Amino acid sequence: MNSITTRYGKLSGIEFKTLFSNGKTDGCLVSRHNVLETPYGNLVPQYEAEDMGRRTTKPVYFYKDGSLKSIALQTQTPIATPVGLLPAELVTFHKSGTIRRVFPLDGRLSGFWSWQNEFALAETTTIDSPVGSISAKFINIQFYESGALKSITLWPGQVITVLTPVGSISVRKGIAFYESGEIRSFEPLKKTELSTPIGKMLAYDNEPNGIHGDINSVQLAPDGSVEALCTVDHAVQVSLPDQRCELFRPGVKNNVCGDEKKVSVPLKIRFDQGKVTFDDNLRLSFEINRYRFEVRKHDKKMDEPAYSCG
Repeated sequence: MNSITTRYGKLSGIEFKTLFSNGKTDGCLVSRHNVLETPYGNLVPQYEAEDMGRRTTKPVYFYKDGSLKSIALQTQTPIATPVGLLPAELVTFHKSGTIRRVFPLDGRLSGFWSWQNEFALAETTTIDSPVGSISAKFINIQFYESGALKSITLWPGQVITVLTPVGSISVRKGIAFYESGEIRSFEPLKKTELSTPIGKMLAYDNEPNGIHGDINSVQLAPDGSVEALCTVDHAVQVSLPDQRCELFRPGVKNNVCGDEKKVSVPLKIRFDQGKVTFDDNLRLSFEINRYRFEVRKHDKKMDEPAYSCG
């Protein structure tokens, strides 16, 4: 079988490899035990799937200059990070060599292996963060190139309580930070009243988008003011100079299970550079000093989205 020499040591038992235009290896899959010597200790790339929950063997990836980009580990391995020792099955790196993301588990979701199966294997881990010590089951932890904590992603059902500039908040899904340590965004567990430049609103996303905690529905500026939110409880009327009014409110859609129930689509509101923007549409952007805004209660009662149709 083929072998290659990397800056971290020799890799043997290579079953396939891809090359950059400069001839250096982009990624390779190995089928035997190897050890790479890294600044974070000796790491063993995955060379076989020991159980049905693990992905089939995955390549080790490199940047064009030969530095390590990502590595799936044969067994869960403790990795020293800026927030403490983390268990890892998959680690990605910045080009400079610092850690980018740590995944405690790297499972293969399928009809035979659900996220619930994966969650059952997850262990509670404690990390140091800009808002203090956090203990939870994490899907992944992300870092800036400087080593500062960028975001954490929580498993479904996991909740942490965090002191934020807008109060003590119960957070689900995740929380993100500016590189300087201030909270950049979070996903509130329940409807939370927030003060905005146009009035108070209940912030809540009944269907938070995505599977990572780097982007969340409540977004804060570095000074702690509300920069964006989602709401299913409030509408905003904008009075135009010609005495016309426009009303922006949460939408409605069918339940994914195909029954007759309807669910709300959150209204997204952003406050930036003295403007209010609705649903991230720049054509629906209004200068705060030129228009009058009235926050109204949105009374339409809807069901929560269903994620299981059993």
